[in-house]
Amino acid sequence: MMTTVVLKSNCKVNIGLKIIDQRPDGYHTIHTLFQELSFYDKVTLKKRFSDCRFSSNVDWLKNDNLNLCVNAWGKMSSIYDIGGISIKLEKQVPAGRGLGGGSSNAAAVLKGIRELYDLKVSNEELESISLKLGADVPFFINGGTQIGDGIGDLLTVFRTPIQGTYLLVIPDIYIDTAWAYAEVKKILDKPREATNFSGFIQDDAIHFELFENDFEAIIVPAYPEIGYIKKTLRAFGARYASLSGSGSTVFGIFDEDAAAKMAESHFSSKYRTVVSHPIQK
Repeated sequence: MMTTVVLKSNCKVNIGLKIIDQRPDGYHTIHTLFQELSFYDKVTLKKRFSDCRFSSNVDWLKNDNLNLCVNAWGKMSSIYDIGGISIKLEKQVPAGRGLGGGSSNAAAVLKGIRELYDLKVSNEELESISLKLGADVPFFINGGTQIGDGIGDLLTVFRTPIQGTYLLVIPDIYIDTAWAYAEVKKILDKPREATNFSGFIQDDAIHFELFENDFEAIIVPAYPEIGYIKKTLRAFGARYASLSGSGSTVFGIFDEDAAAKMAESHFSSKYRTVVSHPIQK
């Protein structure tokens, strides 16, 4: 009988992010392309007789309901007849950098509990549960490459990933998501054209110039260093460079590993850098 499950909890980047409007509940309607990457945290789940015990290699995550992993167990235990769990999280993906680490961890716990307790629960059911944990969590149930609409919860799966070698440049800048969305009003007050990213994805060529992240208009003026990183990635030959989500990570997509690693050598003395690849489902 299974007593332990170990999962990779991969990160994501947003290739383009349009902010459409603000809903009455305070959430914003968006249009984005999520791409799961191979840079990951490790989540180990073990059965316990009762309750949830959480441990991690970082001290800012506690064993309480502010912790999305603990919250994920709480949601599952309130719906299904399961016992307790111990969660060990080995964190590599930094928080507050637009990589979706916390959301990915929560999704990994949901999927891990399903496996550990052999629950006959579909991915669609897990997506429904996961939305109560956060807007990005449903994406990580299936992962891969998906268009996100609504608050990021209306998902359309693409079978072909956005290929390339991804260089993540992670400055020591924490961008508060609430602040970024509060500043979004400046963008929403201006007339803008509707955009459909799925229409720009073709097998032979991707028109990256049409993929924009609206948060850059807010964040680059406030943090010019982010604009510098993006410009430098392009100068090193990235065919696309962008901020991910509302966080401070800037990523470049290169055609070859060698080009990405050459660019990495420029950044690595000053910033945390990660070379990663897209996950194909």
